[in-house]
Amino acid sequence: MSFKAAAVQMCSGVDPVKNAAAMARLVREAAGQGATYVQTPEMTGMLQRDRAAARAVLADETHDVIVKTGSELARELGIHMHVGSTAIALADGKIANRGFLFGSDGRILNRYDKIHMFDVDLDNGESWRESAAYTAGSEARVLSLPFAEMGFAICYDVRFPALFRAQAVAGAEVMTVPAAFTKQTGEAHWEILLRARAIENGVFVIAAAQAGRHEDGRETFGHSMIIDPWGTVLASAGATGEAVIVAEIDPSAVKAAHDKIPNLRNGREFSVEKVAGAIAGGVAA
Repeated sequence: MSFKAAAVQMCSGVDPVKNAAAMARLVREAAGQGATYVQTPEMTGMLQRDRAAARAVLADETHDVIVKTGSELARELGIHMHVGSTAIALADGKIANRGFLFGSDGRILNRYDKIHMFDVDLDNGESWRESAAYTAGSEARVLSLPFAEMGFAICYDVRFPALFRAQAVAGAEVMTVPAAFTKQTGEAHWEILLRARAIENGVFVIAAAQAGRHEDGRETFGHSMIIDPWGTVLASAGATGEAVIVAEIDPSAVKAAHDKIPNLRNGREFSVEKVAGAIAGGVAA
């Protein structure tokens, strides 16, 4: 059975309470358009480069305002509410970049901690060391929902196709990629990576993004997208500012894509041997 999915694009600031209010407004807008699954971006609750300032307002999962608001919205609107991720304080002093999926009764159905840490140095001088503050996740999961089999990823995870392939082989029909892509990397790779993950696995991809110039000075790429298993962009948002995009998701399209290109079935185990440039055991013809 098909369902209507929404990706909520935000420009989160440094105040989790204000961000929670913005999230609530946009999620209600999405539900008003008929969406029964709504996804928000990575770091919905706060984008703050000053780690000391961030730690001063972080809360554990039980007391986090974004978690509380997400649960309330799911229950109030009768939707599956996916907080793409928010920063959660851990007992050891580090932080989890954690996504939450709430059922229509407000209960947490799934948690996903971002597995791959964004530790990069970009050409424009930006340098990021996510692993310095965050604890990486180690578990992927495919969640059986009434409307689809759903897999989970966050932002930088999209550059690791093995994560998506493993979830697709496990039965995922919809892959979720909430993100806060930098402007530079987004311009180069955002759309092509999302469409590639959809095409090579024959799945829908839903990616809610942060967008624009944030209070902490960073700039994110935006262009939230919903993509079908053939790689067609069903809905997309602009480069800056808040937005709500909605598309109809028909899981039967996943089977149709797999029937046309059965690469999940056709995959084979193989070995890799690293050899010297010289031809071994003979002379070149």
